[in-house]
Amino acid sequence: MIVLDSNILIEIFDKHSSVGGRFYDRIIDSREPFSTTALNLHEVRYGLEKYARLSEELSRLPILNYTSEDAKLSSSLEVMTERKGRKVRRMDSMIAATVINNAGRLFTTDVRHFEIFREAGLLLFR
Repeated sequence: MIVLDSNILIEIFDKHSSVGGRFYDRIIDSREPFSTTALNLHEVRYGLEKYARLSEELSRLPILNYTSEDAKLSSSLEVMTERKGRKVRRMDSMIAATVINNAGRLFTTDVRHFEIFREAGLLLFR
C-alpha cells in the first residue's frame, strides 16, 4: 500500500500543479492501493481551510488512523533519532510509525525528513 504524505496530497489537489498530475499518474500506474494517515489529513485540511477551500475529494481518501501501537513506535523512533544527535519533527515520527505498522510505503518529496526511519523499517515509494 502506498501512503501519501502531505506534500504529495497538496500537489495532487492543486489544480495548477503539473507535478501533482505526474504524482497521481505514478500512483495509478502502480496499481497498488493507496491511503494517507489521519495526521496527514490534519495537515492538509488545516492548509486548505486556512488558505484555500476544502475539496470533497479529500474526504474520499482511505485514512489510516493513529493508534496506541503507532504511539509506542513513534516515541521509540523519536528517541532513536535523538540518540543519534538528530532532532526530527514529532509529526514525522508519528507518520513514519503509522506507515511502518500498516506495512505501507511512504510517498513523499521530503525524503530527507524520513530517511532516518528506514533503518527502523520505513519503506519509501519511489
